[in-house]
Amino acid sequence: MIDPVPNQDKGAAARLGKRLYSFLLDPDVPGNLQRPIEGFIACLILLNVGSMLIERIPEIYEPFKKWFHFFDTLSIIVFSAEYVVRLALCPFEKKSVGRRYPRVSYAFSPFALVDLLSILPFYLSAFVALDLRVLRVLRLLRLLKLFRVLIPAWKEFRQLNVGRTFRQHVHALVWPSRFGGQIQKFFEFFIIAWVVISVLSVVLETVDAVHYILAMEFAVLDSIAVAVFTIEFLMRMYSCVEDPRFREPYAGRARYGVTPGAVIDVLAVLPFFLEALLHHLFDLRFLRIFRMLRLLKLTRFSDATKLVWDGIKREASTIGASFFVLLLVIILCGSLGYLLEHVAQPDKFESIPAAIYWSVITLGSVGFGDITPITPTGRFLTSLMALLGIALIAIPSGILAAAFTDQLRIEREAIGGKIAAIMEGAEIDAEEKAQLEADSRRLHITDIELASMIELAQRTRSLDKALRTEFNLAAAKSDPQLAFEQFRGIVANMREIIEVSNEKLAVVIGRGANVSRLEKGIYEQVALDLGTSAPDKR
Repeated sequence: MIDPVPNQDKGAAARLGKRLYSFLLDPDVPGNLQRPIEGFIACLILLNVGSMLIERIPEIYEPFKKWFHFFDTLSIIVFSAEYVVRLALCPFEKKSVGRRYPRVSYAFSPFALVDLLSILPFYLSAFVALDLRVLRVLRLLRLLKLFRVLIPAWKEFRQLNVGRTFRQHVHALVWPSRFGGQIQKFFEFFIIAWVVISVLSVVLETVDAVHYILAMEFAVLDSIAVAVFTIEFLMRMYSCVEDPRFREPYAGRARYGVTPGAVIDVLAVLPFFLEALLHHLFDLRFLRIFRMLRLLKLTRFSDATKLVWDGIKREASTIGASFFVLLLVIILCGSLGYLLEHVAQPDKFESIPAAIYWSVITLGSVGFGDITPITPTGRFLTSLMALLGIALIAIPSGILAAAFTDQLRIEREAIGGKIAAIMEGAEIDAEEKAQLEADSRRLHITDIELASMIELAQRTRSLDKALRTEFNLAAAKSDPQLAFEQFRGIVANMREIIEVSNEKLAVVIGRGANVSRLEKGIYEQVALDLGTSAPDKR
C-alpha cells in the first residue's frame, strides 16, 4: 500500500513552486516581479562590467580595493541566488512540461551554462588553492546574461513587425509606437545611459587630478558617445518619413531637421566634429563645454517636459502678461533707485542700466550686496521692493504650476474620454488596453487608477444602455409582441432608476408641484412592488 502523505507533500510543494514561478519568473503573468527582476539583473551586470573596467586603473582601484571586492561578492551572491531559483523552478516553465528530467535539461541549456560560468571563477578561486586570477576574465560572460532579456524582446519586436519594411523596422525601434515593444524601451535606456555617461565624463575631466589619470579613457568614451549619438540621429533622420508629418522624402526630412529634437541631436555631436576637422585652423577647445547640451536629449524621453511645454503654450498669454508687469516694475524701480542714489553713490548707481541690475537682484530677493543704497529713502525703497518681489516672482511661478496641473488634468480627462470612446463599440481589446497602459504610464496613473477608470466607464456604459430605449411606434402598432417588449423594457428601466436613487427621487416626487397624478401613481406602484418607501411629502 502506498503512503498518501508523501504524495500530499509532493502536491503541496508543486503548488508552492508553481506559485513562486508565476510570481517571480513567468513572463506571461502581468503585474508579477519578472520584469523588475530582469531589469535589476541587467543593471547589476552593467555595473559589474563597469567595475571590471575601473579595476584596470590602479589609481582608482587600489584605494577602494575592499569596496570593489565587496561589490563583486554581493554580485556573486545575487547571481548565485538567481541561478538556484531558476534551476529549482524550471520544471514549471511551459517548455519543460512533459520532460522527464527538466532540471537536467535546463542545467545544460545555453542560458544556464552562461549563468554558471559567470559565477564559477569566484567559487574556484575561493576553494581551489591555485592562482586563478586569469579566470576572472570569465566575468565578462556576465554580459551574455543580457541575452536572456534581449532575445525575447527581439522575438517580440520581429513578431510585431512581420511584413513591414526595413525603414518601418527602424522607425519602430527609435520612435515609441505599438510596433516597438520592449526592445524600443531598451533602445531608449541605452541612449539615456550614454547621455549620462558622456555628461559625467565632461564634468569629471574638468578636475585636473582625474583628467591626468583618465585622459585617454575620457577621449575613448567621448568618441564612443559621439558614434552612438550620430548613428541614432541618422536612424531618426532616415525613418522620420514614416511619420505623417514628415511624409515627403526630402521636404519631410528637412522639416524634421529643424525640429527641436533634431537640433538637439546635432548640437550633441557638433562640437566633436568641429574640433576634429578645424583644430588646425582655430582653437576650438572651448566648444567642449557645449557637450553638456547632450543633457537636453533627455527631454525627448521625459513626459513631464512635454506636459510642462504644452501647459506653457496654453498659458502663453497669461505668462507673457505677468512677465510684462514684472519688467515694468523692474525698470521703474531701477529708475527710482538711480534718481535717489546717483548723487550719494555715483560709482555704484552710475546709470539706469546699473540701477536696473540692482533692481533685478532686489526684486528677486537675492541681494548680492555689491550694490546697496545708503540714503534713507533708497533703503525704504529697497525694503518695499523686497516685499513686492515676493509677490511678483510668485505670480509667474504660480501660473506655471497651475498650467502644469491643468495640463495633467486635461490629459487624464482625455484618457477617460478615450476609454469611453473605445467602449462605445465593444469591450477593450488587448491592443487598446496596451495603448491605455502606455498613456497612463506617461501621465503617472497607477494601474489601480486605470482599472477604476475602466470600471467607471463600464458602469456608465451599462447605465446608458439601460436608459436608452429605441422606440419604433409604427412597428409597435402593427406588432403587439414588439409593443409588449418595449413596455417591458421601460418598466425595467424605471425599476433600475428607483433602485439607484429612490430616497432622493421620493423627495422630488413628494414635493414636486409639476408631478402628475399618473406619474406619481406609477412611481408608487413600482416602489411598492420593489418594497421601497413611498414619496416623501415633507
